[in-house]
Amino acid sequence: MVLAAIADQITRSVDLVTDTLTAPFSEPVIRLGVTGLSRAGKTVFITSLVANLMDRGRMPQMRAAADGAIRTAYLQPQPDDTLPRFEFEDHLRRLTSPTPSWPDGTRHISELRLSLRVQPTGLLSGLSGPRTVHLDIVDYPGEWLLDLGLLDISFAEWSKGAIARAAGRPGGDEFLETLGAIDATAKLDETQAQALATSYTAHLNASREAGFSDCTPGRFLLPGDLAGSPVLTFAPLPTGSWSRGSLGRELERRFESYKRNIVKPFFRDHFSKIDRQVVLIDVLGAIHAGPPAVADLKQAMADILGAFRPGRNAFLTRIFQGRQVEKILFAATKADHLHHTQHPQLTAITEALLREARDKARFAGAQTAAMSIASLRTTVEQTVEHRDGPLNVVQGQLLGSGKQAAFYPGDLPSDPSHLLAPAEEGAQAWLDADYQVMNFAPAPLTLRPGDGPPHIRLDRAAEFLFGDRL
Repeated sequence: MVLAAIADQITRSVDLVTDTLTAPFSEPVIRLGVTGLSRAGKTVFITSLVANLMDRGRMPQMRAAADGAIRTAYLQPQPDDTLPRFEFEDHLRRLTSPTPSWPDGTRHISELRLSLRVQPTGLLSGLSGPRTVHLDIVDYPGEWLLDLGLLDISFAEWSKGAIARAAGRPGGDEFLETLGAIDATAKLDETQAQALATSYTAHLNASREAGFSDCTPGRFLLPGDLAGSPVLTFAPLPTGSWSRGSLGRELERRFESYKRNIVKPFFRDHFSKIDRQVVLIDVLGAIHAGPPAVADLKQAMADILGAFRPGRNAFLTRIFQGRQVEKILFAATKADHLHHTQHPQLTAITEALLREARDKARFAGAQTAAMSIASLRTTVEQTVEHRDGPLNVVQGQLLGSGKQAAFYPGDLPSDPSHLLAPAEEGAQAWLDADYQVMNFAPAPLTLRPGDGPPHIRLDRAAEFLFGDRL
């Protein structure tokens, strides 16, 4: 294993030198990572972003689109033949059909290359023709990114935290009951190991459905081809000492195998190559779920940002080899569920929620920003009369029933601490407010030639993420 690690290190060093020498003579490539936790809208974000870069009529806040520097944009075969292609055409067809529907969410890593023909601007613009800039979009589940924190801790440390979090969470009591009936010092019984892992996985899924974010290991939620394999057949155990051949010793070994064979290869082969990153956050969903979900989201986002600090982990320091994520955008999605008068509050809450995480990223040298966006606008704004005066609402088609409904989610506080303080103090419910979330279906679209799908601030997000490279 030591020789293999040395060989891999030499190979990566050679690749880095080669990339450095050839970069000035090759077409520039921007690798944009897109991640977020469940239901944050990664698939819709990528689909709408690509569609709006190809038809740029709704991108006035993106300078290269507004001044005509982008002459054309077209899809090309992705550079990595071993990754699934992001199914852009199918997702766009579902969103823009006469009876539109939401595409399926991200369940595995995928990639898409969009090539932009850009006319240089400035003093030397007349001396050179258009150049090609490749935007390689890498889509991966945020649940996988949370696994980074496992690299720094032992099985005992992870178990202690996981068992503590299970108490009081959905499915947690059932898991703890199953755990209490297990003797970890006894000889390994594969049936018991599977039952324990199944119970823990059910607890993680129930917690995620209830709005909790910190649900590791991430592959338990999105197992893919690994479902039922020994590397996903373990669970946290109370602190103890286990002899060789015991259930406890085997589960500890599988935990270490998970880190070695699942977590490390993902960061080594994919994550370390990313230049720019957008992290999508369902802030409204967490607020609706209550203070515990908000506190959990805050911790989860801090853990996710740890992935962008290669100096804290010897393994990450080796795989980054001098590369660094240059820009990180934290985007609160589903801004179309709020009237635009509440968007500043949503952005302020997002910034406060991520304050510690953003400060750490800035310390590492990455430029960060937070904003509220809607990758696909599904509502229109209205003002209706109410007994207490005019009320700003949004109206859209409800998901499931198909009925049109006007929706008022409740006033978000101007001071983010009114939300964060109860969350950090362990409150179980909001004392003086009731925040609601409505699930809207995508609205039928009639697009003019040259226009992409309607959105909110997607052009500003694109300008921050890679506008400087165009």
